[in-house]
Amino acid sequence: MSTVTSALPPVVSEEEWRRDLAALRVREKAATRELDAIAAQRRRLPMVELPDYVLEGQAGPARLVDIFGGRSQLITYHHMWHPGAQWQCGGCTSFTSQFTRLGFLDHYDAQFVIVTQGAIDEALAYRDKVGNRMDWYSTANSPFGADMDAPVDGGFAVNVFLRDGDTVYRTWHTNGRGTEQLSHTFALVDLLPWGRQEDWQDSPDGWPQEPTYSRWIDPGEIAARYGAGSTHPD
Repeated sequence: MSTVTSALPPVVSEEEWRRDLAALRVREKAATRELDAIAAQRRRLPMVELPDYVLEGQAGPARLVDIFGGRSQLITYHHMWHPGAQWQCGGCTSFTSQFTRLGFLDHYDAQFVIVTQGAIDEALAYRDKVGNRMDWYSTANSPFGADMDAPVDGGFAVNVFLRDGDTVYRTWHTNGRGTEQLSHTFALVDLLPWGRQEDWQDSPDGWPQEPTYSRWIDPGEIAARYGAGSTHPD
């Protein structure tokens, strides 16, 4: 998808460009330090003990404690779901399609899976159709999704858990734009001169701007690029 525009940043000398870049770098470094401080506060959050939930996975019923796969920490992405729909939530499909290589989490004693309110057979079929590679679990017959702030017909969410033996604790939750920190999509696009090109963003006059979500990759394109039978390279 291309953009036709005459909007260009001003052209200046390299000296002036480096001066403005240095001024921006001060703010970027301050933001990095603030994110470090937020992460430090997150590590000090208390936690809440959970009951023994049972979900459905590819191999059948699975206790929440077993979804850790023997690891101590677990991240769940709660994928929005509409039973019988050809394509599920475009944002969720796009977001989760980013995570194709998660082996690095083994070194951090952690696991990352998708949980959905959809029936497991339907969920697994959709996973394959769009080329998703994470383990999927269904909470259709469990209160787990609703209890974790992702009810039927509700929004998406991210939750984090800690396991101590057979006891599971909930340590963190976010939703909405809180999930952007986990995405490399927006991090890359925000580096571009025109940014996300969405009309809510603060951009110079004349910059290309369209309604929110206009440029997001849709599930059909994800399936064509990465789904079963696709010949598109990774």
